[in-house]
Order: sequence, then structure tokens, then C-alpha cells
Amino acid sequence: MKKLDIDLQKLKNQYNIVGKNKALDTALLTAVQVAPTDLSVLIEGENGVGKEIIPRIIHDLSPCKNKKYLAINCGSIPEGTIDSELFGHEKGAFTNAISEHEGYFGAADGGTLFLDEIGELPMSTQARLLRVLETGEYIRVGSNSIRKTTARIIAATNINIPNAIREGKFRQDLYYRLCRVNITMPPLREREDDAVLLFKKFAMDMATKYQMPEYIHLTPAAEEVVKSYKWPGNIRQLKNVVEQMSVLSEERSITPEVLAKFGIVPNSDSEMGITITGSRSSESQHDYEKEIKMLAHAVLQLRNEVEELKQKIQGGEPSNLPATTSVPTTTAPSFTHQVPNIPQSPIPATDMDFQTAEEVLEDDTLNINDMEKRNIIKSLQRNHYRRKDAADELGISVRTLYRKLKAYGIEE
Repeated sequence: MKKLDIDLQKLKNQYNIVGKNKALDTALLTAVQVAPTDLSVLIEGENGVGKEIIPRIIHDLSPCKNKKYLAINCGSIPEGTIDSELFGHEKGAFTNAISEHEGYFGAADGGTLFLDEIGELPMSTQARLLRVLETGEYIRVGSNSIRKTTARIIAATNINIPNAIREGKFRQDLYYRLCRVNITMPPLREREDDAVLLFKKFAMDMATKYQMPEYIHLTPAAEEVVKSYKWPGNIRQLKNVVEQMSVLSEERSITPEVLAKFGIVPNSDSEMGITITGSRSSESQHDYEKEIKMLAHAVLQLRNEVEELKQKIQGGEPSNLPATTSVPTTTAPSFTHQVPNIPQSPIPATDMDFQTAEEVLEDDTLNINDMEKRNIIKSLQRNHYRRKDAADELGISVRTLYRKLKAYGIEE
């Protein structure tokens, strides 16, 4: 293939991309280079980094640019209907299948099909997708006839696929088929200077759109805060903050104090309890099971100390402790969500209620679930009950949010 003469700045202007980060330039350059081929592409990156612009560039610069381009969010399709949505179904294939359905693979034939949140696909659907990638063949739900498609597959994910493979949640063979070309979009926290440029762009866009006499601007000190902040929601979070400040802030000159009012604090990496999630930062992902295990360990240590104290008292062993003592405490790890503290007030040793560790753990687990439920409700309220926006803010998929709404009995 001959060497391409690529004007990245012209490309950025065309697709309204702001930034001078080298990792961003590498991602864009790779997209341009792979566009003339029919290779499948896997785009990795955290929520809110702008992964959706890459497949659009690839399609527009490909030989099939005049064909259909379909973008599908796999996480927003219920598990029970995803095969029908992707591959189509025959009339009468299942209840309410009153007519045949072409499916996205049929509709995108000859064009490009972008599958966002590919890591949310059920294992059975992953097997079907693997066959499409290998042979270009698929079968509609309720049919025995093999169909062909020449749709080019571009996928994106915000999860760590190698970890998902080790956990048995993603097929390794599918990963290698999808990842014939890999493109990684960098998080905003690695694009410090770009964060300030994006702030200015969003501020000017808001002033133009709503005919504001003056757009908000950062003081030098505020620029340093924007650069140092971790931006767990990436570009999407930055845009939301700028839009809020443009409307709600009386000051047009944004200082660190004004940023703090909107939750942007130096050296802070989270906002309202939201943790960073992404394909390459698994160590920062929130894990309730891990928290519960850590809590259980702390509770068991506490129980052992209390039992030892109880045996000394009942056995009549001399003790230098006063008649009234405090329950021994164990320093537990710091959690993203606060867990109610064990009472610290003095309790007469002879009147202690020796609750089992399992009972204590169950109570605290319920409290953690209650806090998660409250966080979900607050996120829905902040996003005017738009599930997609709430899921992005919480760092989970729409399908996972749907399951949690159902599990907690949350009605919109």
C-alpha cells in the first residue's frame, strides 16, 4: 500500500476533534491507514473518550463510504432479543414475531456495522458473531437458511478484554478476530493540555448556541486544576461541567473556587462516588465483591478480639481493663462507598451482644446495596431519567443498569 499523505489537522477540523495529544494523533492516523482495507477493527478506551468518532472516520474514508453506516450499542439491547436485533428473525420465530425482521447485519450489507460495548454480548451471541467474522455467514432466528453479509465490522469496548477472557466472559477466538487492528483512545487525564482546549471549545459552543454575551474562561490557576483533575467521565464529563457552569455560574472568569462548587477539586479522581472505569485501568474499577471480602476480614478480626475478651471475663482471669471498655476496632481499607462505622462508644463488657460475623457481614452488605440503590436513583435524577446518560455516569452498561433497576425495584 502506498504511503498516505495525511493532514491530521484538516481531519480534526472536519470531524470537530480538539487536541494535540500524541496518543490521540496515533489513533487518528491508524484509523486513516486502515480505512481502505476490509480488516475488522477493535477500539478500546474508557467511557466518554470519544471512541465513536473512529468508526465514522474509517467508514467515510473506505470504499464503502456511499453504503450504509449503522452504529449499535450492544449494551442497550436486552439479552433476550439481541440475536434477533443483530441477525434478524423469521415470522413466527417467537411470540410477537408477527413479521420477518432483517436485522442489522442484513441492513448493513455492503456497508459498515459499528458494534459499541461489544464486551456486553452474551456468550451465545459471541459465537454467532465469530462465525460472521470468519465466513460472512449468519442464520436468522427461527430459520435454517444461511445468509451472507459483506458488512465490515468495527467494534468498541470500555472493558479490559483480556481480563474478561480470563473470567470466562469473552471468547478468546472472537477477540483475536475482532482485534486484527487495535486502536486505543487515550483518557482525558492523559491529555492535560487538551482538557483546557476542550474547555474553551465547549464554553464557546455554549455562548454561541444560546447567544450569551460572554463565554466563561479559566484563570491560570483554574487551568492547572483542570489539567490535574482526573476526569473519570472523560470528555463527556468535562462537557457537562462546562455546560452547567455556562448556565449557572454568575462569574464568567472561572477560578479554582468556582470549579470546586461544581465538584472539580485538585488531585481528585472521582465525583459523587463514581469510580474510574476503562479498558486499561482495571485496578481502579469498583468491585463490590472485593469490598465485601475486605469487610468480612475486618469483621472476623473484630469478632476474634471480642471473643478473646469475653473468655477472659467469663473465665475470671485478671484484667487491667476497666469495668467499662470500648469494642476493639480494626482499621478497614478505604472504600469508594462509605460503610457505616462500628460503634465506638463505651459498652459494658458484661452486656455485650455477641453477634456472629456472618450476621454483621449480612447487615453491612445490605447497607452497601442500599447505598448503590441511592446512587443509581440520584444519577437517574441528575440525568433526567435518561438511562444511557445515567449508565455512562455510573460507569456501567445500560444493560447492567437495567438489571439493577429491576433488582432494586426502582421505578422511573
